[in-house]
Formats: sequence, structure tokens, C-alpha cells
Amino acid sequence: MERSQWYIGAVNGVVLCIDSNEDNFFQGRVYHAYNKEVIKVCCIEQLLFALDEFYNSIDFPYPSNDERTFQEKRKEKDFKIERERIMSDKELLNKHGDLGTFIIRVQHRQNSSWQGRITWMDKNKTLSFRSVWEMIKLIASALDTVSEQDDSSDGKSWN
Repeated sequence: MERSQWYIGAVNGVVLCIDSNEDNFFQGRVYHAYNKEVIKVCCIEQLLFALDEFYNSIDFPYPSNDERTFQEKRKEKDFKIERERIMSDKELLNKHGDLGTFIIRVQHRQNSSWQGRITWMDKNKTLSFRSVWEMIKLIASALDTVSEQDDSSDGKSWN
């Protein structure tokens, strides 16, 4: 299989490995180059919060809107991490989920949303997304495709 689209390509590229999906609540793991520790996620909300925290911690991509809060803000230096790569792209690309594996590259955080590219490694397909909602729908659609393949008795594959 040609793996031309299997690359991280950005300082904030992450690999999302999804291991199970029941009642639209998936179990998965997120990996990035700055920590060997796995970030476990159990639903889309937890994934979005974890990714947003990661992007804030490396200060990339810089959000076009400031965060609104009525709570006391954390000190900047408390949660900024140095951009020192601990895992290579090769190590990241060797991570795989039981149901699906995605490379997420957020290029911009504008208009209170994210814009970027997502690669479904299992199908070697890359699509652009213009919002967080669109990214969520792409992941959900891929998981639905995998579920339908498992449920189908005729063995046809979805392309």
C-alpha cells in the first residue's frame, strides 16, 4: 500500500488511535512528538479539550481569538512546554488503533474553530476540514464505515 500521505508535517501534528466505538463513545489514544505518555480519550469532547490544551501548551497554532473566562487565568509559564521533540515521526506513525488511526494536523485556529487536514491512515485518504465540527464528522464517518464493514455479511468494502 502506498503511504504517501503518512506524514506528521507540522509541529502540532498528532496521531489519534481509536480502539473501540460503542453508542458513539469511542475509546482512544492521542500521541504527539513532545511526550511519550499516551493521552487517553473516551469521547469526542475529551479529545477536543485534550487537543486544545496541547495546542495552547506549544503555542501553535496561535488562536485568533482570546479565551474568555471569568475564572483566574493560569500563569503562562505553568502550562507552556518546550518544543523539544521526544518521539520521532516514525515512532508516531507506528501507533495504530484497533478501529482506526488518524493523523490530525491543525493549521489554523481561526473564527473560534480549527482548520486543517486529517489523514485516515487505514484508507490512506487525506481530507481538509474547515471547522472542528467538520473534523468530528469526518472521524465519525470513518468509524461508521468500519462498523458497517464489521456488520455486513457480504464482505464488501467501503471506498
